[in-house]
Amino acid sequence: MNNTNSGTTRLNKFISETGICSRREADRFIDEGRVRVNGRTAEMGMRVSPEDKVEVNGKNLRAKPAPVYIAFNKPVGITCTTDPEVPGNIIEAVRYRGRIFPIGRLDKPSEGLILLTNDGDIVNKILRAGNAHEKEYLVTVDRPVDSEFVQKMGGGLPVLGTVTQPCKVRQTSATSFNIILTQGLNRQIRRMAEYLGYNVTRLKRLRVMNIGLGKLKVGEWRELTRAEIRTIDAMIAGSSKTEEASGTSRSTKASDEKRSPGAPARARRRVKAGPGVSRKPAGADSGSRRGRDKAPAPKPSSTRKPSTTAPSTKAHRRRKSR
Repeated sequence: MNNTNSGTTRLNKFISETGICSRREADRFIDEGRVRVNGRTAEMGMRVSPEDKVEVNGKNLRAKPAPVYIAFNKPVGITCTTDPEVPGNIIEAVRYRGRIFPIGRLDKPSEGLILLTNDGDIVNKILRAGNAHEKEYLVTVDRPVDSEFVQKMGGGLPVLGTVTQPCKVRQTSATSFNIILTQGLNRQIRRMAEYLGYNVTRLKRLRVMNIGLGKLKVGEWRELTRAEIRTIDAMIAGSSKTEEASGTSRSTKASDEKRSPGAPARARRRVKAGPGVSRKPAGADSGSRRGRDKAPAPKPSSTRKPSTTAPSTKAHRRRKSR
């Protein structure tokens, strides 16, 4: 094992490039002691060279496979997980011959386009909100929408302790609208609609960046063309893979993902709402009232203040008699 940077690669990157998992999953494998390098348990931050023997779960990693990029028209009811124990998982639905994983997720009740790959490097570059890569949806709700609804959806709404970024919204029928996001909070569109008193009855993703559903039928998939891959490469050329490009605070991210044990509670912060939107989310009054009821009494000052009250009658008489 070579610890110098020349000719070496960070271990998590080396693992993800073999196609077995993303970098985040590789970090978890390393942290759990499931990775060995040249027979020794690996440590976070290690660098390896092509000559090193890297094992994950006791299996020697093979050479990096050719990158694979797939567009899948996900049906309602399919779960975007690689866990084989979950019934109706997306890997089982696609049945691709090699190891792949989804780029992001699409909720189980939702349908439409989702990309899958074995390229761990591309995932964060596409997903980070700060990289401003578009995702387009067609949404149907349970009652008619109007221009005020469209304006508020597009201007930003309080969701998961933050305010959603401005987005493009266009009404397509009495009860449906088209929305283009560059953000990806957990169940974001559904939560935004619920904030305005609507329930989403159908949500279909039409496009991710330059890739659209096209003629793909529900449950079908296809590999991306070379031209599509070249366009994606050009679009992500200046994209960041780091958390700073996420466009959300750490507290929002903790809400968006499953919080790990011991994770700090989400910090409260004031957020600026979009046009025509109240700064107080629903239930804020009752929450603040509860907070006042439980607020601890102020501690008495350690410095004793001189009394400003008049002396008692008995003491006054004693001083007068003297």
